[in-house]
Amino acid sequence: MTFHERPRHPEKAHRPASDTPRKPEWIRIARTEGPGYAATRRILRDNALSTVCEEAACPNRGACWSQRHATMMIMGETCTRGCAFCNVATGRPDALDPFEPARVAQAVETLGLRHVVITSVDRDDLDDGGAGHFARTIRAVRHRCPGTTIEVLVPDFLNKGEAWTEVVDATPDVFNHNFETVPRLYPSVRPGARYYQSLRLLDDAKRRDPGVVTKSGLMVGLGETLEEVRQVMDDLRVAGVGFLTVGQYLQPTPRHHPVDRFVPPEDFARIEAMARAKGFLAVSATPMTRSSFHAGEGFAALQAARRTRPALTEATHG
Repeated sequence: MTFHERPRHPEKAHRPASDTPRKPEWIRIARTEGPGYAATRRILRDNALSTVCEEAACPNRGACWSQRHATMMIMGETCTRGCAFCNVATGRPDALDPFEPARVAQAVETLGLRHVVITSVDRDDLDDGGAGHFARTIRAVRHRCPGTTIEVLVPDFLNKGEAWTEVVDATPDVFNHNFETVPRLYPSVRPGARYYQSLRLLDDAKRRDPGVVTKSGLMVGLGETLEEVRQVMDDLRVAGVGFLTVGQYLQPTPRHHPVDRFVPPEDFARIEAMARAKGFLAVSATPMTRSSFHAGEGFAALQAARRTRPALTEATHG
């Protein structure tokens, strides 16, 4: 079997297949491929870069790429974990490419991005979980594009000690780590992760750099209750998180975690109102919300909220 013939999700081969339910009208989107789409794809190919837009089969790729927006996925296309919701390929990753940070910076400059989101696969095989590579990428973008704000969407650095500090010390504008779901569902949705590790990471990042914006995201439609979502919000606020995204889970293949239900728009409006009442300065809660979708606009909204409501900061801890 050649590399290209390897199964994309070998760890899911044993899982029973479940029917993918028909999507309701409110989450159907057009396959937009505007004039910027081909140019974005060419720039990414020319720089040999991966994106979460493609690897995670994001439904918003057409809309983003048409506006020359893309979320860079560093450290390869193969993840060391096998989360039940995720479409990124799993297996043994390749060695890190030392020239990748420079290529990311080149693409950011060519695309003309004012705000860039940089994420990665999980790299449990590395002693630092990839923290050093994140830091080098942040510095490369900062050097080449000093006017671009930088958001990192990082893994949890489970069992990697203080490695995460290298990412924070590289001074990204936004430090994002997604909870994805509620604690009760972690064993079935994120079996390789630990809820309180994710919570501790966000809390520690905010304590180390109180000026950094911390952010997290949730999927709904996996079987969670509204009360469980409310409790996660409370935990995030105690950790000083100021930016929250909530979107509908969509099942990538029949062997991924099944969709429990499609959450209607009015429930998302209720979730957003709840989050704002708890003090989040920026909230995006819609069926098609994804962590990096319109991330730049969300960051701008948070900065505006900081200016107009200086008495209210993200931090609730001491």
